[in-house]
Amino acid sequence: MTAAAQTTPPPRPDVPSAHWLSTRPRLVVASAFMLFLELALIRWTGSNIVHLSYFTNFVLLGSFLGIGLGFLRVGRTTRQPYYSPITLAVLVMVVLMFPVTVDRQTEGVLYWTSLSTAGPPPWAILPVIFVAAALVLMGPAELVGRCFPELDRLEAYRYDLIGSLTGIGLFTALSFLSAPPVVWGVITAVAYAVLLQPRRAWSRVAVAVPSLVVVAALAAETLTAGALWSPYYKVTHTHFDQEGVRVMDIQVNGIPHQRAVPAANRLEWERQYALPYERSAVGRLDDVLIVGAGSGTDVAIALSKGAGRVDAVEIDPKLRELGGIYHPDRPYADPRVSTHVTDGRAFLEQTDRKYDLILFALPDSLTLVSGASSLRLESYLFTREAMEAARDHLKPGGTFSMYNYYRENWLVDRLASTMQAAFGHKPCVDVVSQAGQQAVITAGLAAGDQACGGEWAGASAQTPPPSGDDRPFLYLKDRTIPQIYVITLGLILLVSMLAVRAVAGPYTRMRPYADLFLLGVAFLLLETKSVTGFALLFGTTWVVNAIVFAGVLVAVLAAVEVTRRFRTPSLPVMYGVLLAGLVLAWLVPTSWLLGLPVPLRALVAVVVAFLPIFAANVVFAKRFADSADGTTAFGANLLGAMVGGCLEYLALLVGYQALLVIAGLLYLGAFALLPRAARPAA
Repeated sequence: MTAAAQTTPPPRPDVPSAHWLSTRPRLVVASAFMLFLELALIRWTGSNIVHLSYFTNFVLLGSFLGIGLGFLRVGRTTRQPYYSPITLAVLVMVVLMFPVTVDRQTEGVLYWTSLSTAGPPPWAILPVIFVAAALVLMGPAELVGRCFPELDRLEAYRYDLIGSLTGIGLFTALSFLSAPPVVWGVITAVAYAVLLQPRRAWSRVAVAVPSLVVVAALAAETLTAGALWSPYYKVTHTHFDQEGVRVMDIQVNGIPHQRAVPAANRLEWERQYALPYERSAVGRLDDVLIVGAGSGTDVAIALSKGAGRVDAVEIDPKLRELGGIYHPDRPYADPRVSTHVTDGRAFLEQTDRKYDLILFALPDSLTLVSGASSLRLESYLFTREAMEAARDHLKPGGTFSMYNYYRENWLVDRLASTMQAAFGHKPCVDVVSQAGQQAVITAGLAAGDQACGGEWAGASAQTPPPSGDDRPFLYLKDRTIPQIYVITLGLILLVSMLAVRAVAGPYTRMRPYADLFLLGVAFLLLETKSVTGFALLFGTTWVVNAIVFAGVLVAVLAAVEVTRRFRTPSLPVMYGVLLAGLVLAWLVPTSWLLGLPVPLRALVAVVVAFLPIFAANVVFAKRFADSADGTTAFGANLLGAMVGGCLEYLALLVGYQALLVIAGLLYLGAFALLPRAARPAA
C-alpha cells in the first residue's frame, strides 16, 4: 500500500448504516444505478425532446451537477433522498405530455432540413430538463456518497468504479437487446426500492407511487407508439398509399427520416436518385458501395441500374431490419447485396475492396455521439480525409457521389469544394430543387470519369474551407461557438454556482480541493478526446462508444488498484508522467494511426489514449487518499467534470487535438494548487 494510503484517516461513520445491505455491495449497487440512470435519462429524454438529440451533454451536465451536489450533501442530513423518484416521475410525465420537435431555422445549429416546432419553446423546457436531471441524479449520488465515509478512501472509490462498470454493462446489454424504456423503468423502480428501503407507510408511498407512475407511463408509451428502440433512436413506422403505391414512412425521435418506396417510383418522383448514375462516364456497375443504406431504397435503385454487387452500409440495425421486412422491392433479400451494420467512415478505413460507384445516400443521423458535445454520427463522413478515403477505394473510371437536402447554398459549396480538394478537379454539382437545396455532388476519379450537365461555378468567397478530421463540424459556418451555446452554458454555470452554495454551504468548504476540481475539468476534456479519437479510428457506433467508456473506467480502476497495492512515485513525478503522456498523444498523428492494420491500430491507440488517463487517475487516487473530507473532495472533482463538459465546446474553435493542450494547462494549474503537505518525496 502507498504511503498516502497508510496515512489515510480511519473510516468515520458520519451516517450510521442501518441498511440491510452491507456497505460494499450497497456501494456497488448505488454506483451502478447512478450511471445506469444517467445513461437512461440521456437516451430517453433525447428521443422525446428532440432538442436533446443535438444537445446530449445538456442532460449530462445536469447529471454531473446533481452527482456533485449529492456528494456535497452527505453529512448535512440523514434523511433518505425520496425527492429523486418523485422528481423522476414528474420529469417523465412532463416529457410525455409536452414532447418537442426541433426548430431547425437556427443557423448556429445547422440541420439538413426544416421542420416546424411543436411543444413548449426551448427556454421553457430545457431548464426544466436540466434542473430535473440534477435533482434525479442527486439522490443516487447521495446514497453512493454515504458509503464513502464507512470505507477507506481508495477502497470506496474502487467499489464505486466497479459499480459504474456494472451500470454501463447493463445499459449496453439492454441496448444490444433493443429493450424498450419500460424495462429501464422497471430496473429503476427496483433500484429505488432496494436502496431507499422504505419502512414507514409514508416512505413506501414516496417510493412506490412515483415508481409506478414511471413504469406505467413508459409502458403506455411503448404500447401506443409501437416504437422500436435501436441503440440510437426511438424508431416508429407507418404505412400508407401514395399515388397508388404502398409506402413505409419511418420517423426517428419523432422526426420524419426515411421513406421506403419502390425504386421505379422513387426515380420517377425525385430526380436526385438518378443523377449519380447519369454523371458516371463509364457506366460500369460491377461493385457499388452505399453508405447510409437505411431501409433500402438506394440499394433497390442500384440493383435496378444493373449493379453486380452492392455493399450496403447502415449504422442503425433497426432501420436495416425494417427495410428487410417492409421494403416493397425486398432489396436486402437479393443475393447481390451484402449488408454491414457499422459506421461508414470506419468501413472505408477497414475494407480493401474497390468500387465503380460509391454513394453517400442522405446520411443524416439526427443525433450526437454521447459524451462528445458536438460530434454527430456522420461528422467524420464529410471531412476532406473521408473523401480522400472514398477516392482511394474507387476503381479506374469510378465515381463518388453524395446527395441530400442541404438547406444552405454555402453548405453545398463547402461540400463541393471539399470534394474538389480531395479529387483534384471540380465535381459535378446539380441543384435539383431550390426548396431545401436538394443537390447531388459527383466526382469521377479523374475529370474524364464524370459527365457533368454544366460546369460548377466554384465556391463563393464566403464559403468556409473544407472541414477536417480535427474539426469535423460541417454545419458550423464560422470558427465560433454559436451564441445559443454560449448563453446556455453561461446560464448552466450560474445555476450550478447557486445550487452548490445552497446545498453545500460556503465555497470555503471546497477551497482545499481546488486542485481536485481542476483535475475533474481536465479529465472530462481528456475523456472527450478519447471518445472522439476512437470514434474516428473505429467508428461512431454505440458499441465503440460503450467500449471506450468502459475502457476509461477500467483504466481508472487500474490506477486505483496500483495506488492501493504498490508504492507509486510521488505526485510531482506522476504529474510529469501525465504531461509526458499528453505530449505523446499530441505528437502521434491520427492519419498515421488510420494507416495501421486494425489490430495494431487498436493496440497503439489504447496505449496513446489511456496512458495519460491512467497517470491522471494515479494522481487523483493519491491526492484523494490523503483528503480530510472524502465526500467533499469527490464532489469538488465531479463539479469540475461538469465544467469540463462546458469547455468541450472549445473544440468548435480549436479542434479536438487542442483539447490536449487545454487539459495540460489545467493539470499544471492543479499541480500549482497542490497543498505543500501533499508533495512528499517518492
